[in-house]
Amino acid sequence: MRGGGSLTKRQKQVLDFLRGFLSRQGYAPSFEEIAAGMGLRSLATVHKHIATLNAKGYIRHGANRRRSLEVLNPASQRRRARRLRAERHALPLLGRIAAGRPIEAIETRATISLAEIARGRDVFALQVQGDSMMDEHIVPGDYVLVEPTPRAAPGDLVVALVDQSEATLKRYYPEAGGVIRLQPANAAMAPLRYTAARVAIQGRVVAVLRTRL
Repeated sequence: MRGGGSLTKRQKQVLDFLRGFLSRQGYAPSFEEIAAGMGLRSLATVHKHIATLNAKGYIRHGANRRRSLEVLNPASQRRRARRLRAERHALPLLGRIAAGRPIEAIETRATISLAEIARGRDVFALQVQGDSMMDEHIVPGDYVLVEPTPRAAPGDLVVALVDQSEATLKRYYPEAGGVIRLQPANAAMAPLRYTAARVAIQGRVVAVLRTRL
């Protein structure tokens, strides 16, 4: 399930706890109850997770009212996420993406003002690192706009997650024997090949933005 942005493992655990508590009790937990139920020592950590889930559109939280948490259903999540992005005139900047060898995927919290370019589509932005796509004029510092999808057609430019931890920007080609080839656009670099089980498509690139001439 996805709202306004991807969740870390801990954020997903907090969201699942909220759903379970609401289902059992019929009302929202306090921050103290969340901390106790999740084994968290700091209420500041609870507040941080709640604020993130609220910003990403998974919950609605009245900051000045006790027990005002509401877990949104998927349709409400999408509507709220679109409204929040429209209000900010920004897209989520989730981090950087390797255009060389895969690097550890790290989520950051920032926004980049590209809402008009997205034209209402559910997309996020990543900043390119590395030069493996340079022959397609995608160079370090560029931004790619990515439409989240777990599927890709042969030849699509995708964000691929390898071994559930390393993200890379490459052309996607399925090959015989259940092998996935992630093809760079740099004559000096060899393609990367993995078994299909090791590769998860995170999204398809729909636009490339350059910040300089």
